[in-house]
Amino acid sequence: MSKSKVIPLMPWTAEGFWDFNPKSLVVLVIGLVLFGLGEACLVLANLGSTPWTVLSQGLSQQFQIPLGFMTFIISGLALLSWIPIRIKPGIGTVLNMIIIAWVLGMVVETVDGPESLLGRVVLTFIGIFLVGLASSIYLTCHMGAGPRDGLMVGLCQLTGWRVSVVRTGIEVTVSLLGWLLGGTLGIGTVLFAIGWAMQFSLTLLLTFFGETKA
Repeated sequence: MSKSKVIPLMPWTAEGFWDFNPKSLVVLVIGLVLFGLGEACLVLANLGSTPWTVLSQGLSQQFQIPLGFMTFIISGLALLSWIPIRIKPGIGTVLNMIIIAWVLGMVVETVDGPESLLGRVVLTFIGIFLVGLASSIYLTCHMGAGPRDGLMVGLCQLTGWRVSVVRTGIEVTVSLLGWLLGGTLGIGTVLFAIGWAMQFSLTLLLTFFGETKA
């Protein structure tokens, strides 16, 4: 299958969306665990979560459902939206739904966030970096997009709009909706520019591991 020209091929890149290569799976799981940890750091810092997690927080409060499980539900609904736009899932899509929600829920329910402002600011930047690093790791596995990323891609295909426009529209919408429902919208949400964090992380991966030629 053809690979994305935007996301580089790495030594652990899978041959296909449902390739159960052990190396690819291990790297994928590591990336998704880090993603969940990064999301949890932002929640615990309480200075603003990622846009979709703001929505999860709001709905979690309204329906009295644990944050991790609500995150899983939202990912499932996003995945259902793939059906009419014919985006194909992969093992990475399925594991994305399960692992990120589980890690996020487990951490926020068992770990207390820092009380000092400095500690919260530091944790916010750690969370942003972890999410960027995790995104670059799991995307370079080429084992399927996450449910919400697939929704963005599908909307780009349907509308013909640029990724930046669609992504911004989605994230502003879910952030505001989540905030109105009680989610934490703040400086962390604004600073969450996954593009720069992921690009920096991709550069690190390419520096240390090198790109694999197709």
